[in-house]
Amino acid sequence: MGKSVPQDLGQLDIRKSVVGLAMGAGAIYLLYKAIKTGIKYQPPLCSTSPICIARLAIERERHGRDSGELRRLLNSLECKQDEYTRSMILHSITRCVYLLEAEASACTTDDIMLVGSMLDDKDNSVRIQALNTLKAFSGIRKFRLKIQEHSIKVLELISTIWDSELHIASLRLLNNLPLPDFAHPQLRRVMPALMEILQSNYILAQVPQDHSPGLAHLTSPGTASRGKRKDLCLLSSGPDLTAFSYFTVSFIQVQAIRLLSSLAQKNDLLYDILNCQVHSNFLNLFQATQPGSLLFEVLLFAERLSEGRNTSHYRAVKWHYNEKSLHEALFGDESRLADRLLALVIHPEEEVQIQACKVIVSLQCPQDMQVRPSFCQASHSYFDRE
Repeated sequence: MGKSVPQDLGQLDIRKSVVGLAMGAGAIYLLYKAIKTGIKYQPPLCSTSPICIARLAIERERHGRDSGELRRLLNSLECKQDEYTRSMILHSITRCVYLLEAEASACTTDDIMLVGSMLDDKDNSVRIQALNTLKAFSGIRKFRLKIQEHSIKVLELISTIWDSELHIASLRLLNNLPLPDFAHPQLRRVMPALMEILQSNYILAQVPQDHSPGLAHLTSPGTASRGKRKDLCLLSSGPDLTAFSYFTVSFIQVQAIRLLSSLAQKNDLLYDILNCQVHSNFLNLFQATQPGSLLFEVLLFAERLSEGRNTSHYRAVKWHYNEKSLHEALFGDESRLADRLLALVIHPEEEVQIQACKVIVSLQCPQDMQVRPSFCQASHSYFDRE
């Protein structure tokens, strides 16, 4: 009996060793299977990161063949997807268009129509990404006419949805396209909305309590009071939140003023712009405290309006303006524009100084009279008002 106990213990140790060896082998096998599966698995959108797309572009340049990535994304957009997936696919298509130029140029007008159809999507993020994708395609000349066909829809979105991110995407697209004449009636209807965007005092509505990286929302107070507030989520943090938001607000305004400035050069739209109603503090846009980029665009806008209203064919008609119109704010008898312009002549930024001087010259001397300096000297000066 005493000799059999050690033998039993030895057999037990052998069994434990065998079991341990088997378990170890099983674990190694499972680990191998997991690694193999991970290598084989390709997430649907894994190749759409900027780095992956850049590699595809380099690879194509080396071997002279398409990656097929852009076509795969466009095909997947035709399939039934949820809102988030559609938004991410469009975002990836936008990146591909910018980085895979040859593949983007090989796309067809049917692809543009497919992207354009996403503007009717119920989800706002999908509409925004579709606008960004159309903006990317608008850099390819052969697609511009087809993209122009969606300008009416884009203008409709601007006038019916108050959302800062949508405004930015829409205005960037429109500013990158020559707007067709058939869009002018819609432009007249959208003019008040564009003027409102330009003058809107976006404010910070929500700030994370712990000042950690979070979402700050920009919104228009006027729209919020009507219960139709739409927010723009900005990723920011701590002390930089206000400055970052201020930059974004001025960027929205710059995009709006650029579009208005372009439209001011259209003879059949000039009166509609000048007669558009503005806030009583409209001239605050000319304050020296405004960002230099915004001041330059506002001054360019004023110069084009001044030149347009002084042309012979425009002065040939006796126009009547609303008391609160843009015309009265800039060129009316009670306007204080001259004071603002004189203050901007000494602005720190040279391009603002130069543009302020150009506006002063256009106000002093009508465009069709600038070839006759004696007339300008004899005429009543805009800056002689008391």
